[in-house]
Amino acid sequence: MGSVPLARVIRSGVVESVHLGDVAVCDASGMLLACVGDPDRIAYARSCMKPIQAAVSLAAIDTPVPDREVAVMCSSHNGEPIHVRAVRRLLARGGLDDGALRNPAGRPMDPEAASRVRAPAPVFQDCSGNHAGMLVASARAGWSIETYRARTHPHHRRVLPLVRALAGAEPLVGVDGCGIPVHGLSLRALATMYARLAVPERTDRAEELSRVTGAMRAEPYLVGGRDRDDTAIMQAMPDVVVKEGAEALNCAVSLTGGVGIAVKVADGGYRAAGPATIAILEQLGLVTPGARRRLRSNLRPAVLGGGRPVGHVEAVLTLSSDPA
Repeated sequence: MGSVPLARVIRSGVVESVHLGDVAVCDASGMLLACVGDPDRIAYARSCMKPIQAAVSLAAIDTPVPDREVAVMCSSHNGEPIHVRAVRRLLARGGLDDGALRNPAGRPMDPEAASRVRAPAPVFQDCSGNHAGMLVASARAGWSIETYRARTHPHHRRVLPLVRALAGAEPLVGVDGCGIPVHGLSLRALATMYARLAVPERTDRAEELSRVTGAMRAEPYLVGGRDRDDTAIMQAMPDVVVKEGAEALNCAVSLTGGVGIAVKVADGGYRAAGPATIAILEQLGLVTPGARRRLRSNLRPAVLGGGRPVGHVEAVLTLSSDPA
C-alpha cells in the first residue's frame, strides 16, 4: 500500500498542493482499528518518543518534580521565556546549568521570543527540556553527564526495553537530530505504544508514565507553546495527550478510550499534520463541538497572500477499518 492524500492546500480557490501520508489507529492490544494508506510504514519516532524518555528520566530522579518541569521534559518547546525558565529550574535539580546541555544550539521557534535572543544557544533549542531531564537523571543516578547522548549510556539502555514493551515490536535505532538515539517503528507499533500510555500498568514504569501523561495534560503550554498544534489540541481536549515529532509525525492517545494514533505526512510537510490529526480525532468521535470551535484555526490553518488569508489547509482523509 502507498501513501494517500491526507491534506490539501487551497490558495485563491485553486488546489495548490496535496500532502500524502499514512495513519494507524490501534488499541492497547495492538489491534489495528483503522488506517489510512500504509499502517506498516516505518518511521522514526523523533520527538514523539519524548514522553517515554521522560518516564525513564523520572525513574532515576529521586526527588519530586513539578508538572511544569515534567511537561518540558516531554516537549519540543518554542523557546519562549516560560520554557527556558522551566528548563533551567529542571537543570538546577541536578546541580547543573545551561553549559551541561549537549543538544545543538538554536534560536527559539517562537518569532517573538527569537527577536529577543542575541545568539543561538542549546537552552533555546526545542529539545533542551528533554536533554535537561536526561542530565538530571544522570546526575542523580551517578551516570556520566558528558556522554548522556550515547546509545550505550545507562539512560538509553533503560529506554529501549520500555519502547519494546509499549510498542510490542523491536525498533530500529538511529541518531536523532539532537544527537540521542532515535527509534524506528511501524505506524501500527507507534499507535500501539501511545494506546498503552492509557494502561501503563502493563509496564514496569507505570508510575512514571502516569506522571508524564498527567503533567502533559496539566501543562500543555510547556509541551509546545504559542501556535503549536499539540498544545492547542490538549488545551481543547483534556482527555487527549498528543506529541508532535520532526518530519511531520504526530502521535496521540485518548486516555479514557485507550485508542492510540500515529500520523505521518510523507513529505515531512508539517502544515498538514495538525489538520490531519484533528480530522482523525473527529472521525473517531473524540472531538466535542466546543473543542472543534476552539480548534477551528488548527483544523483549517490560513494560507496567506500579502499578509491576509486567501485560502487554507484542509484535511481530506477518511479512516478505513479495512487495511487492504
